[in-house]
Amino acid sequence: MLEKITFKTKPDEIIDITDKVQSVVSKSKKDEGAVVVFVAHSTCAITTIEYEPGLRKDMPSILDKIAPKSADYEHNKTWGDGNGYSHIRASLIGPSLTVPFEHGELCLGQWQQIVLMELDTRPRERTVLVKITS
Repeated sequence: MLEKITFKTKPDEIIDITDKVQSVVSKSKKDEGAVVVFVAHSTCAITTIEYEPGLRKDMPSILDKIAPKSADYEHNKTWGDGNGYSHIRASLIGPSLTVPFEHGELCLGQWQQIVLMELDTRPRERTVLVKITS
């Protein structure tokens, strides 16, 4: 079972998508297995965090230290779109996550949520693929 979920995003936005992923798992009616969550874009990422205001501020701040927006990126010279840092950040975090489920429920930690991180310079429409495996 593969389901596509779309999101309209803003730059540096972090969206909790846990409920949407759980909904796909529930619809599958499978008792156990794994779900793969994949974002089909090169300037967006999927990961887990504790989805709370402090971390939603900390993540962009730390990423700005790792891959600063103001750095000189060859990608920007090639394409002139100013989002070289977005590609680097997305590559470091990654486009996918696999989460096991049991008794039809995601096996996440108490404070752990699945998030979509928009890393590009402008609003976008993003497609997240959710695949149930067994």
